[in-house]
Amino acid sequence: MKIGLTLLPESSSWDQILSVAMAADEMEIFESVWSGDHFYATGGPDLKAGRFEAWTLLTAVAQATRRLRVGVLVSSMVNRHPAVVANMAATVDAISHGRFELGLGAGWKTEELNPYGIKLGTIQERFDRFEEGVQVLDSLLTNELTNFDGRYYQLTDARCDPKPIQSPRPPFTMGGFGERRTLPLVARFADHWNFPPTHLGEGSGGARLPETVRHRNLDAFNRAKDVLAAECQKIGRNPSDIRTSTTVRARDGLDVIAEQAEMFHEGGIDLLIIAPVGHNPDDLELIGKSVEPFWD
Repeated sequence: MKIGLTLLPESSSWDQILSVAMAADEMEIFESVWSGDHFYATGGPDLKAGRFEAWTLLTAVAQATRRLRVGVLVSSMVNRHPAVVANMAATVDAISHGRFELGLGAGWKTEELNPYGIKLGTIQERFDRFEEGVQVLDSLLTNELTNFDGRYYQLTDARCDPKPIQSPRPPFTMGGFGERRTLPLVARFADHWNFPPTHLGEGSGGARLPETVRHRNLDAFNRAKDVLAAECQKIGRNPSDIRTSTTVRARDGLDVIAEQAEMFHEGGIDLLIIAPVGHNPDDLELIGKSVEPFWD
């Protein structure tokens, strides 16, 4: 199992974020760093605290590091036109010398969208837009010209040049486990599937993770994995071609992080992402030691 980290771009300075990313880059145990695509703070005591924008932050992190893969987990389709995102992705892939992963999501957080006048729409509209946007991105990043006539996006002889370094394009990462819309889209387009665990807050603060929590999450993961495999079979794709990951909470403490790492390692997860790791580079060594038994 590989180990990744989610940076904390809120209630902090750029220098703090950079110091954590550069420290992780020097530690072999960490494979990747990620940032969430939000405009407002998402947690902690001060929800009005400032937060850096994900794409520009990751671009700077990509330039300042040499080894870590970098990505947005995940980039909301509603926040930016997919044609713009395609050009951004190709640029970040060049800056990182082929270390970029394109995380994609439909969007959900109305509290930060409404003040900007960004309309999320109904669940169906959100996923219809997302499906169109993924097709637009895939085509722009791989084809010389893209023509697309959808409800939300229309492109005519559209180009994205230069193309990404990674071929045929940077890996697409998609999160969620919705059986009707999300997992079929993962099967069609994703190279990496992120499973969002639930109920991991129970037993936090250094206590052991309850056995019921372990079973709920492993059962949910295995069910979603089976559904994904069935969707892959429908289109003739090998499900083993899709990398799997999940996210665990750093604030639950080192003991619980280790238990979650063990739990998902047993479940066959390829990548464990610890989120967020805070602003102290010294914490990385402790986190690394807590999950080292499950790292390969």
